[in-house]
Amino acid sequence: MHRERHKWHSPRLNREMELQIWGHAGAKVLVFPTSQGRYFEFSDRGMIDVMAHDINNGYVQVYCVDSVDAESWYAYHKHPADRFRRHAEYDSYLINEVLPLMWQKNQNPFLISLGCSFGGYHALNFGLKHPHLVGRILCLSGLCDISSFADHFHTDDLYFNNPMEYIAHEHDGHRLAALRRQDIILAVGKDDRLHGSNQKMSALLWSKGIGHALRLWDGWSHDWEYWGKMIRLYLSGHD
Repeated sequence: MHRERHKWHSPRLNREMELQIWGHAGAKVLVFPTSQGRYFEFSDRGMIDVMAHDINNGYVQVYCVDSVDAESWYAYHKHPADRFRRHAEYDSYLINEVLPLMWQKNQNPFLISLGCSFGGYHALNFGLKHPHLVGRILCLSGLCDISSFADHFHTDDLYFNNPMEYIAHEHDGHRLAALRRQDIILAVGKDDRLHGSNQKMSALLWSKGIGHALRLWDGWSHDWEYWGKMIRLYLSGHD
């Protein structure tokens, strides 16, 4: 299996950032790690093995990125506005640094955003913020409402990175058309504490005419064993 690791000083984040690429061709999959995770988490947890058939056959090419969660949402020692701003800088890093690298490596136009747990929040938020760029969203056991990290503080950086807020007020016809073209899957366990968040997100999407799939799994289903099964089913099309 083809593998690359890239590291550079990000001008938008003013720090070193790393990512790992798996595969040589196919639809591009942008993978976000779980809370405060690193780019190698996905492979360490066996998810690349889960996807090996599709990667080796050139159906998908996987890009596993670092997070800056410890400097943004989880940086409780900072003022909330600084935490929100740091995430906005992370989004700029993805758009202006990671996506151009992906295009340089692979001109396949189809992009999938994928994440589990807090990575599910990133996948959902990135996909819904940039529907003209992302064709499919796989949010597995994801957080859909980031307001619990806001400490009752609010700025534009929070608003534009909270899907429950900006989708509720979305009225732009071009964006809505792009959102309605996306393939969006929300998968969560019936006993997962994030179950309610996913149900509310689903209802909101339907209220805007944005078709999607809400898949409810038995039990808790909030762990790598289950996420591997979800990836096999929703990305690869087999269980």
